[in-house]
Order: sequence, then structure tokens, then C-alpha cells
Amino acid sequence: MELNGDQLIAASVSEVWKGLNDVDVLAKSIPGCEEISRVSPEEVHAKVMFKIGPVRARFSGKLLLSDIIPDQSCSMAFEGSGGAAGFAKGRSRVELKAAEGGTLVSYTTEASIGGKLGQIGGRLISASAKKIADDFFQKFAKELGGEAIALDASSSNE
Repeated sequence: MELNGDQLIAASVSEVWKGLNDVDVLAKSIPGCEEISRVSPEEVHAKVMFKIGPVRARFSGKLLLSDIIPDQSCSMAFEGSGGAAGFAKGRSRVELKAAEGGTLVSYTTEASIGGKLGQIGGRLISASAKKIADDFFQKFAKELGGEAIALDASSSNE
């Protein structure tokens, strides 16, 4: 599955970067987040409750940051397990650019999903992933005192 998009966040690049690296902001922004902690500057662990179609599960996972260029971009490798519900793992790249009205956040994500989640139709998974991303950016923008505007988003199933 691939998910790509652009969001305009009504905040400065440095505010957006700081927010994306603040576990308290992330805890309030990630839909279903129950727990999040920074293990090191490059590693974050989280527990999140997701409902995708008929499957509802608590996922425990980790996120490893790399290729970090402060206030500009980073890459992330993630993996999570939801027990019998399945697993997800993949990579994502986030880039920030100053834009009229705030910061343009561009993201690309490639993920693979297995277990019960892997048996759900691709369209439902893609639609759920897009909704989770949109919800995240709306909550994230509110935490920064502004709003998010989705400029473009696309997803595909592989």
C-alpha cells in the first residue's frame, strides 16, 4: 500500500518541525494513541488503538528516524504488531517547505500489512489509512494553533 499527500499547516516550518518531534504533541494528534515515548533521539515507541473495517486492535510499535535534516526532512521506518489482528511495517519520508500561509508538509509512505488486516480489501485499508492521516494532520494543526488543508492525497494498493 502507498499513501502520499501534501498538507498546508498554518504554522512556521520551525514550529511544525518542533511539533513533529514533540511526543506530547504527537500523543494528542495521533488518532487512537494510548501511549508514546521517546527512547532515543531517533527512536519512538507507541501503543495505538485502530479500527479498520471490522478489525479493531491495539498496536504496539516503534518508529526509527533517519536521514534527519532539521526543519527540512526525515525518513522513518516503522513496524507495529496488533497480535492476532496482524502487523504493519513500512517506510515514510516527510519534507517541510515554507509556503504562503504556513508550512507545506509532503509525505510518502509505503507499507505492508499482514494477518487479519491483510485480508481486508485494499480499498478499505487505503481509505482508512487516508482518514487516519487526515485526522492526524487536523489534530496536529490544532495543537499548533492553526488548521491543516489537504492539498493533494493519493493512495494505492500493491
